[in-house]
Amino acid sequence: MEDQEILAKFRDPTTRNVAFNQLVRKYQRPVYWHVRKMVVSHDDADDLTQDVFVKVWNHLDGFRQDASLYTWIYRIATNECLSWLKSKRRKFLLPLTDVTAELSAQLEADESLAGDEIELKLQKAILTLPDKQRLVFNLRYYDEMPYEQMAEVTGTSVGALKASYHHAVKKVEAFVTAS
Repeated sequence: MEDQEILAKFRDPTTRNVAFNQLVRKYQRPVYWHVRKMVVSHDDADDLTQDVFVKVWNHLDGFRQDASLYTWIYRIATNECLSWLKSKRRKFLLPLTDVTAELSAQLEADESLAGDEIELKLQKAILTLPDKQRLVFNLRYYDEMPYEQMAEVTGTSVGALKASYHHAVKKVEAFVTAS
């Protein structure tokens, strides 16, 4: 179902719930994986994905359609991830390296990566990146999102995103070749 149809159904009180269910079915999986790449843990990603869709429900009436629905939802998910990571550091008074080590340990325990040494090494390398750089890397590398769309999601200029991605790739390459 097209986004415009979902939005039209959402605006009608008699079909609002049906429309929202269609929206969740359409976007839940990509949002979950976007969040999961940032927070690593399935349980945390599951909780944050739920939080994202609660925010979407609460604010969909105010969606102005300046961007696509997909981009708008990704922006909410991105902000939720960055806030969660920031709050985790603050709550436990952890420096970046401790949070990275904790997420890295969760990666090693992840059964979906068992036996895939190359993917595990890549994921550990990505975890060494600062949060926003990791976000840019994931959006470009895994989601193959165009820079223009990334700019809408992150609120950052295309030039800055290209530079950030370039630096992230260099850091990932250095980590992978050093280990």
